[in-house]
Amino acid sequence: MTQRAPHSFGEQIPGASGTSGRPGPAMIDAGSELDPVHPMKLPAPAVSTRGLTAAEVAERIARGEINDVPVRSSRSVREIVRANVFTRFNLIIGVLWLIMLAVAPIQDSLFGFVIIANTGIGIVQEWRAKKTLDSLAVIGEAKPTVRRDGVSAEISTSEIVLGDLVELGPGDKVVVDGTVAEADSLEIDESLLTGEADPVLKQPGDPVMSGSFVVAGGGSFAATKVGREAYAAQLAEEASRFTLVQSELRTGISTILKYVTWMMVPTAIGLVISQLVVNNNDFRGSIARTVGGIVPMIPEGLVLLTSVAFAIGVVRLGRKQCLVQELPAIEGLARVDVVCLDKTGTLTEGGMDVTEVRALGGADDTYIQRVLGALGASDPRPNASLQAIVDAYPDGEEWRCTQSLPFSSARKYSGAAFDEGGGRASAWLLGAPDVLLSEQDPALAEIEQLNEQGLRVLLLARAQGELEGPGIAAGAVPSALVVLEQRLRPDAGETLAYFADQRVAAKVISGDNAVSVGAVAGKLGLPGAENTLDARRLPTDPDEMATAMEENAVFGRVTPQQKRDMVGALQSRGHTVAMTGDGVNDVLALKDADIGVSMGSGSEATRAVAQIVLLNNSFATLPSVVAEGRRVIGNITRVATLFLTKTVYSVLLAILVVCFQVDYPFLPRHLTLLSTLTIGVPAFFLALAPNKERAHPHFVRRVMRYAIPSGTIAAVATFVTYLLARQYYSGTDALGAETSVATLTLFLISMWVLAIIARPYTWWRICLVVAMGVAFLVVLVVPWLQNFFALKLVGATMPWTAVGIAVVASVVLEYAWRLVGRRFPA
Repeated sequence: MTQRAPHSFGEQIPGASGTSGRPGPAMIDAGSELDPVHPMKLPAPAVSTRGLTAAEVAERIARGEINDVPVRSSRSVREIVRANVFTRFNLIIGVLWLIMLAVAPIQDSLFGFVIIANTGIGIVQEWRAKKTLDSLAVIGEAKPTVRRDGVSAEISTSEIVLGDLVELGPGDKVVVDGTVAEADSLEIDESLLTGEADPVLKQPGDPVMSGSFVVAGGGSFAATKVGREAYAAQLAEEASRFTLVQSELRTGISTILKYVTWMMVPTAIGLVISQLVVNNNDFRGSIARTVGGIVPMIPEGLVLLTSVAFAIGVVRLGRKQCLVQELPAIEGLARVDVVCLDKTGTLTEGGMDVTEVRALGGADDTYIQRVLGALGASDPRPNASLQAIVDAYPDGEEWRCTQSLPFSSARKYSGAAFDEGGGRASAWLLGAPDVLLSEQDPALAEIEQLNEQGLRVLLLARAQGELEGPGIAAGAVPSALVVLEQRLRPDAGETLAYFADQRVAAKVISGDNAVSVGAVAGKLGLPGAENTLDARRLPTDPDEMATAMEENAVFGRVTPQQKRDMVGALQSRGHTVAMTGDGVNDVLALKDADIGVSMGSGSEATRAVAQIVLLNNSFATLPSVVAEGRRVIGNITRVATLFLTKTVYSVLLAILVVCFQVDYPFLPRHLTLLSTLTIGVPAFFLALAPNKERAHPHFVRRVMRYAIPSGTIAAVATFVTYLLARQYYSGTDALGAETSVATLTLFLISMWVLAIIARPYTWWRICLVVAMGVAFLVVLVVPWLQNFFALKLVGATMPWTAVGIAVVASVVLEYAWRLVGRRFPA
């Protein structure tokens, strides 16, 4: 447990303005109640700003007043088992399996054992994914700082008790409801709860709600509602759960299964009547062939394979320290065509170094260094820029800070006022030169040259009045330029090159100077890095903004609200947008982007709203996430055609059997064999193969445009072979011979569908297709396998006829696929 001394918030009386001084502790009650409609401060007994004592904490734990919301990153084992076992199609197949066990040989019940194995695989894989997610969630868990017995320590969110004093700083998320105890220019963004983008200045006694976050300043609050009573507890719990829903892929599969059910019910009823009533066959044989016609209509393996592919994706990414907080994010990132990057923490490492301080207007160098040291000491939670100044000038506590203005992304500067001793006082601002200086200031030309070198420049200016009100910067006297060098991430260039190669447009969006950001991006090889734009000149019209976003690659001086608007503008043009960031100024854009990606070292607020957290803080992990998503989506789209081709030909064969009033040609064992060799085994390998193709929309249309013609051709060709065999064969064993040649035709056509889907060929894909063909050949030539699967080719005429029909059907199939590709592009 990390411990540190509590922050000092000065001696000002409660209720004083956060911008006119450094407010002192406010005495509040841990159990204060707020009117839910008209929140207001209510008088209550006081609680010390030293926080709770150990005895008080123990007492509250004993009473159950603890923040016990079970925020989980994954489903429980019970939920995993229930979701995989109790499905609609498992119920149907389970009933049919029990019937077959009662009336037919064990080989006709093999499909039931296959379903048990598939369900077991699904449970094991998702359990592995759960373990990965849970372990990563613990690593990435935000630990709020709580003050107890006067000592600040980081604890787990679940350890907070009612009345705890929780400290806040920029980027911290409010984890439970509470009342402000201390405030130092504390600004809270409640947009994730209320939709209002403007931050709210909080005073001691004001309520704060869980789910909001700090954008500027600091302070502390006493927890008044914990656990499930907190305003955002249920939302946070639900949002962080492992989920397999709300993705185009799974929604599309659900749509397909719904239509399959509608088709299956009347077809199955017709088949039952046909086999049991019309044909007057023996009861057991009719039941077996009826079940043989119903089972293959169900694409049961498609749902399993999708779950397994996602789960394996989670495990693979987990090994690279990538926490997927919402599983569909893997799919979403695969569809991304624009990625918006925040420079600091993404292209550059968090730390910076002061390389030079240039005094302006004859200012004394020694005095400027003392000012910078005092500014660094005035902020208990410095950002990266100020931390570089603290590192360069660590001795800055000689002056007493009388007033502070924390850094805000909206205004682009911070400030502080000091009592220098001897009756001297001064107020200073530190921030963006092009914000603090007028456009005609000659110093801007010098700054521009530094920015073109990729250096970051801050202006130190002496303020002329109090650090409050909208005109703080007016009349500020420039005193020095602070030149900072940013540390480039060594792997950022390769990552940008990957996105360029994958035709994913990268947009660098930063609060820094556009020219400086462009220089950094240029060093890393970003395409279009020379096309920079100052966001202060960005059009407000969404359509014009979208045009500017598409024409430029680097944007500087961007406010948090502008980041959000820029993401929306790109989305309005049909782009799928990913946003990366680590700072509190990125939260709104991360939330609105199709996929939000946060660095593990980023603020608690960014990690809370992001779908993907890179725990190793490496931007270079992002290509792995994109590649994993493309592998999952591309391969599932590919193999779904196999499953649905089987569904289509099964339904059509059943309809043809009913219309022609003949025996159903197959027993369950035949279709189990065909499904295993032409769909089950190949689909598993193809679903896990590398795939770099960008995911495309309209999953259902893309799959069905090939599955329908493929299934139709297979059904018609197989039924033609079956009718010819019925005319050719006679005698007691005729039905077995007819079934065998029909099975041969269907297998050969299904193999050709597999061969098409396996393209482009690699050595292992060719071996996979050949192995499946050899396995079927072994069944045909090994006597005990012939008997087990009831497959025996009689004579030479009909088997070769079956092969000829399959060859013709395969040629038609090849032509149909090419025609569909031209006439119905996805």
